[in-house]
Amino acid sequence: MTAVLAGIGSAVPDGGAEQDELWDGFFSRHFAGNRIARRLFESAGVRRRSVVANPLHEDVSGWTTGARMHRYAQVAPELGARAVAAALDDAAIPADEAGMFAVATCTGYATPGVDIRIAAELGMRDDVQRLLIGHMGCYAAVPALGGGADFVIARGRTAVVLCLELTSLHLQPSTADTDQIVSHALFGDAAVAVVLRPARPRTGELALADVTARTDPGTTGHMTWDITDAGFRMGLSPAVPDVLGEHLVPVVDGLLARNGLSRRDVHGWAVHPGGPRILDTAENALQLGPSALVRSREVLAQHGNCSSATLPLIVERMVRCGEAGSGNLVALAFGPGLTLYAALLRAGS
Repeated sequence: MTAVLAGIGSAVPDGGAEQDELWDGFFSRHFAGNRIARRLFESAGVRRRSVVANPLHEDVSGWTTGARMHRYAQVAPELGARAVAAALDDAAIPADEAGMFAVATCTGYATPGVDIRIAAELGMRDDVQRLLIGHMGCYAAVPALGGGADFVIARGRTAVVLCLELTSLHLQPSTADTDQIVSHALFGDAAVAVVLRPARPRTGELALADVTARTDPGTTGHMTWDITDAGFRMGLSPAVPDVLGEHLVPVVDGLLARNGLSRRDVHGWAVHPGGPRILDTAENALQLGPSALVRSREVLAQHGNCSSATLPLIVERMVRCGEAGSGNLVALAFGPGLTLYAALLRAGS
C-alpha cells in the first residue's frame, strides 16, 4: 500500500499583471534611483504574476502587519477552497472522505484558521484531522506531502494537502536592499491542493515513495522570513545558489540509492524555481539535460515564485502534460535554514 497522488488542482487570484506592467506602473517609482532594480526585474525569469494585492491598484507597502493578516483572512479561504475543490474533483473523491486536511502556508495566519473554514465550506467531516504547517517557506510542500502520505499509509484513509501563499500581501516599503528588490521581482500568489489516497499506483499514477531533507545550520542567515510591523520581510543572500549546489548531489543521490535507483533512472525533475540562478545551479550540479527543467522555468515565467505552492504547480503541469506517469520523478525545494527537501515519486506500471 502506498500514498497515490489521486488528484491535483490549483487556483490563482483573478488580479494579475505582466512583469513589464508591474515595473512601469509601480516598481520603477517604488525603487526610484536604484540603478540595478530594473535589471533585476528583467533578469528574474518572470513574465507574469497573479496577486491578490496588485500594486498597480493598491499600495500595501505601508500597511501594518495586522491589516495584511486581515486581508489574508478575507481572501485566503476562497482561493484555497477553489484549489481543494478542483483537486477533489480531479480525484473523483467527495470531501467527506478526507481523513486528514493539511495546510502549508507562511504568508498569513488567523485563528480559527483557513483549514477550519475551508473544511467546513467544502463539507469535510467534523472529525477530519487537521494539520497546519506554518512558516517553513518555499520547501513546505514536501514535508506537507510527506506528512499526508504517512497518514494515508498508517490510517488507510485519504488525505488532502493544500499549499496556499499570498506573498503579495508583504510588499515592503521602498528600500535600496538588493534582496528586497529580488524578492519583489520574483514572488506571486497561488494555491495548489493534492489528494493522496491509499492504493497501489496504476499505470500513469504517481505514488510518493520517499522524502529526505538536509539543513545546513551554518548558513541560517542566508535566507530568512522575518515578521515585522510592516508585514513579513524576506532576507536573501546571493550565496544561496552556491550553498545549495554543495548539497544537491549528495542529497539526491542518497535518496535514489536507498531506493535502488540512480539519476539515470529519473524520468522527470520538478525543481522549485527560487530564481533563474537556482535552476541553473540544479541543472549544472545534477548534470541534467537542457529540457529537464522546462516545466520549472515555465511556472517561474507564468506565475513567479509562489513559495510553497510553486513545486505543486510544477508537478500539476507535468501531470497535465502527461510527463509525470512515465517513470520516476524527483521533486526538489529549498528554503530558510538553508534547507533542501527532496521527494521521490514513482509511477505505477
